[in-house]
Amino acid sequence: MIQTRRILLSSLFCALAMPAFASEAKKEGGDPYVKLSPVAMPVIDNGRVVNYLFVTLRINLTPKADVNGLRLKEPYFRDSLIRAAHKQSFALPNKRDTLDEERFKKIMIPEFTKIAGAGNIASLEILAQNPKKSMN
Repeated sequence: MIQTRRILLSSLFCALAMPAFASEAKKEGGDPYVKLSPVAMPVIDNGRVVNYLFVTLRINLTPKADVNGLRLKEPYFRDSLIRAAHKQSFALPNKRDTLDEERFKKIMIPEFTKIAGAGNIASLEILAQNPKKSMN
């Protein structure tokens, strides 16, 4: 019985302390963001997959965004990215091992806004891009 009380009290303490820890982490961590796990995007040329770009992405959020809620939607952001990458290649036309960052952002910010809601995304930041094979 005493063990059960301890577990119950520990759980209650954690539940009450979570909002404080979350807000403290937001203050210390700087700008709010959602970091996507690396995504393999196909590079398509004449209807054929000729390469893959492995991209790590950070979605920078506005101060009003619900950071914790949007971080839970990370799989939806990745799914949206993969679907868009299968409709058109995001590689540079003359360098199929390099991401066309300007075009990528122009297309993906509106796609991510459909998931995050209007006014919640500040910018996209490409943290890493690695081709499966170099196309030089």
